[in-house]
Amino acid sequence: MIRIVIAEDQQMLLGALGSLLNLEDDMEVVGKASNGEEALALVQRFNPDICIMDIEMPGMTGLEAAERLKGLGCKVLILTTFARSGYFQRALKAGVSGYLLKDSPSEELANSIRNIMSGRRVYAPELMDDIYSEENPLTEREREVLELVADGKNTKEIADQLSIKTGTVRNYISTILEKLDVKNRIEAISQSKEKGWFK
Repeated sequence: MIRIVIAEDQQMLLGALGSLLNLEDDMEVVGKASNGEEALALVQRFNPDICIMDIEMPGMTGLEAAERLKGLGCKVLILTTFARSGYFQRALKAGVSGYLLKDSPSEELANSIRNIMSGRRVYAPELMDDIYSEENPLTEREREVLELVADGKNTKEIADQLSIKTGTVRNYISTILEKLDVKNRIEAISQSKEKGWFK
């Protein structure tokens, strides 16, 4: 019997997924969570074989939860609406076993779970095309600076938080705009959000 925990913040979808998978002879849903923290707690409590995880949930996201579960013996299958290459790359780094889109046929979900349990990895085909073309060009530090800009921090606040000079922050911002080929901070933020590059 494949033991499953589902994390999904839309209650109706959470219930439907649970019912659907419980109809399979070889599957049992042992826990349902509405965010990443609840998912982690259920995984620790029930020790399931696999955790099906949405990405955008309140509090801890599915990607953050997947990163915490890496190496703990519970496989992770991301099930999301978002075909964003940034999310997909982050999921791969977190070691997820699968990444499917919610508009996939329902029978594909059960088959994917079985494939994952037999050691294979399952990724939505539409994500495979652009995985190589959509690498985030920013360094770790540049990403950090841009995320602080997106949080509404000014140059001085960023400099203080990262223990660097304000001139250095300005240099980082110029480099970010140049690398992303955008005119201003707003465009840089929206492009990064669109591609799923923000944590």
